[in-house]
Amino acid sequence: MTGHNHKLQRQLGLFSVTNIVIANIIGAGIFTTTGYVLGFLGDPVVMLVLWILGGLISLCGALAFGELGAAFPDAGGEYVFISKLFNPLLGFLSGWLSLIVGFSAPIAASAIGFSKYLCWAFPDIQSWLWLHGVISVESFNRILAILVILVFSLIHAKGLAIGAKVQNGLTLIKILLVVGLIVAGFSVGEGSLKNLHVDRSFDFGFENWKAIGLSLMFIMFAYSGWNSATYIGSEIRSPQKVIPRSLLISTLTVIVLYVLLNLFFVYAVPPGEMRNEPEVAGLAAGFAFGKVAEKVISILISFALFSSLSAFIILGPRVYYKMAQDGLFFKSIARIDPRKKVPVNAIFLQAIIAIILVLSGTFEQILTYMGFSLGIFPVLAVAGAIRLRRQGKSVIRLPGYPFVHIIFIVTGVGMLVLTYFERPVESTVALFTALSGIPVYYWFKYKKK
Repeated sequence: MTGHNHKLQRQLGLFSVTNIVIANIIGAGIFTTTGYVLGFLGDPVVMLVLWILGGLISLCGALAFGELGAAFPDAGGEYVFISKLFNPLLGFLSGWLSLIVGFSAPIAASAIGFSKYLCWAFPDIQSWLWLHGVISVESFNRILAILVILVFSLIHAKGLAIGAKVQNGLTLIKILLVVGLIVAGFSVGEGSLKNLHVDRSFDFGFENWKAIGLSLMFIMFAYSGWNSATYIGSEIRSPQKVIPRSLLISTLTVIVLYVLLNLFFVYAVPPGEMRNEPEVAGLAAGFAFGKVAEKVISILISFALFSSLSAFIILGPRVYYKMAQDGLFFKSIARIDPRKKVPVNAIFLQAIIAIILVLSGTFEQILTYMGFSLGIFPVLAVAGAIRLRRQGKSVIRLPGYPFVHIIFIVTGVGMLVLTYFERPVESTVALFTALSGIPVYYWFKYKKK
């Protein structure tokens, strides 16, 4: 199919794009990773410092990607930047990883996070549905996650106008929930800042450096999405202005919310109770406000995760659409529905892969696999921003060059190395996932000729 059916329309302004970016960042990560991170580190103060550091690294990335997005206001994000500034093969591998991991895995993680919080709030929900004893708790969680993925994929297949309205509403609700939890937690909640202190000082030996690297990987997953406006560049009005502004506004907003929310978690929950606990926000609500509040907050968080899941479902298909449009993926994935103006086939392909990931691993394994995968190509894209500036192709010049780029690249490479030593199996699987795209690239290139 040719002509207008293959064109995305510029429909989104600053408010909608900023909402999509914030929704993309505030997802399963902030509500589920803090317990794991404290389990790795054992020190609440070091953990809070890493959350601040993760935010600053994300801000460095947002400055670089704002400049890239203004120069290449197209669908595709890193796929476009790396293809044009380095090599089409490297660009394809970033898009390939986006398909298999970059968006599908966060969708899976958000959906699993939803089901875990819902079952935490309603432990008897299986009995109410006459499924107790029929299937295991883990299987029930996965079925709920799959249903959520299918429902939101169907919503966004109806068109961007409907999807953006749903997204705006969900994001505003989620921001209100996070702000409300922080304000209520420190004003009327039970807790103590003495929880910041531990009996022993933190030892900066190699084992703990590996734990720091893995912790930062989890934290950067929670911040992932700071670059998401660049994936929908083809659908943004005035992209040279909107893309950089939306990235910077969103990232700064989320840094403040994340640091305060994690401080509330530590304030409310004794460190020994928080370690390796995935439903950390519900746990903190229980300690701060009582069991009834724990149930209510868990319900609200489970539905707040819809916002991030919804944002990923909007963004990912635009990458696969762009790859297919360039002749490097199946032609059917480039098809734009003539009435709804969205890449419907790409949306449902992503849903299928997300469902496979839901069925294939534990929550922590998915987080590690995804965190390592998501850390590879943003580093290369930020290096591309340096090349963009040196070639004199920058449309706008954001502050911090080249220091913010160097900080992002050095910390990004450091995290990857340390995480590989700490979790070699999941990291190796992530690397092989990226490399598996090489024969696929040459196959599509051969077909294109």
